[in-house]
Amino acid sequence: MNRKERDRLKVLTQIQQNELTVAFAAESLHLSERQLYRLLNRYQQQGDAGLVHRLRGRPSNHAHDETDRAKAVRLYRERYHDYGPTPFCEVLADDHDLTVAPETLRRWLIAASLWAGSRRKRPHRRHRERRNAIGSLVQFDGSPHDWFEGRGPDCTLLVAIDDASSRVLLRFVESENTRDVFLALRSYFEHYGIPRAFYTDRGSVFYGEDKPTEYQRAMKALGVETVFAHSPQAKGRVERSNRTHQDRLVKALRRHNITQIAAANRFLEQTYHAEHNRGFAQLDGLPDLHRSIDGIDLKNILCFETSRQVRNDYTITLDAQYLQLERGDAPLPPPKREVTVRRWRDDSLHLFWNEHELKYKVLKAKPGPRAATTPPRPAADHPWRRRPVGKGFNKGGA
Repeated sequence: MNRKERDRLKVLTQIQQNELTVAFAAESLHLSERQLYRLLNRYQQQGDAGLVHRLRGRPSNHAHDETDRAKAVRLYRERYHDYGPTPFCEVLADDHDLTVAPETLRRWLIAASLWAGSRRKRPHRRHRERRNAIGSLVQFDGSPHDWFEGRGPDCTLLVAIDDASSRVLLRFVESENTRDVFLALRSYFEHYGIPRAFYTDRGSVFYGEDKPTEYQRAMKALGVETVFAHSPQAKGRVERSNRTHQDRLVKALRRHNITQIAAANRFLEQTYHAEHNRGFAQLDGLPDLHRSIDGIDLKNILCFETSRQVRNDYTITLDAQYLQLERGDAPLPPPKREVTVRRWRDDSLHLFWNEHELKYKVLKAKPGPRAATTPPRPAADHPWRRRPVGKGFNKGGA
């Protein structure tokens, strides 16, 4: 008998000796009176053995068959040796029609010496409370990793995770550069809207000490606050999310035999986002502070922008080329004024003055000086050539 059963035996003996009432005994054992009467009846009929659990020494009524256990252990050895119990549980349910609780799988794997379960302890750091609204703060980071395990090109996963709800949006890119960051940000804005603040590291794409980066300029134009971390631990939520994807997403790409960036992004859009957010995001009861992108010209904000001065011949220089401004619907800027030059993500070039787009053409060579011109000579009968007539000329005239 275990300790609980010995306690019940003592209380039932006191009931039989009229030392306790059934009501008081049921309350002390945290049982209903009806259940205590059952135990008392079984004790009177079978003695001490009636208090022993009737499944003692027998398999549980909810236990899996040995064939299920053998199948799970075999699959783990052959195909999923680097999975943890929880991801392995999901794969068994999705791909092998075998539903097993993660803790049951953990016990099976430990018993088969396939899972140690130890985890390196990390130093404690000061806890920061989550924001209390969706879109109040979004952590953004790039995670370079061998995502295709040598089957495809090197790439980086850009991760945007909401601080309040842990909802993520992911995108594979070649590297963490300004162009691809703008592409990922536009995807986030189109899915969820414009958040109040972005939290990033101090990489060269995001932070500039002497001159604002293109990212800082774009966020200022959108009215988004930029927050910069001083250490990887400061933005721990997105760093932990990166570790999760380096485990789960790598294995998902392997199972679906995905080896290219475009196919991986389609998989994120069609499958992974929904499954991951369903399992990890907590959206219930949180207000949403995202702003709509309606009326916002994202292509003229998420771009590369610079300025050039207009010369006297209405040309500007850019990348060792001369651009000639031409007349159109928008008025031409006067010489010595600055025009805004924007290069969109499709590499097309656009010139603006006072937010009016200007027409231009690319010159093949540097424009030369204007040819000297001789002013036209007046005709012989031009009034300027006529003899002046006046009072002074009429005196004593013929």
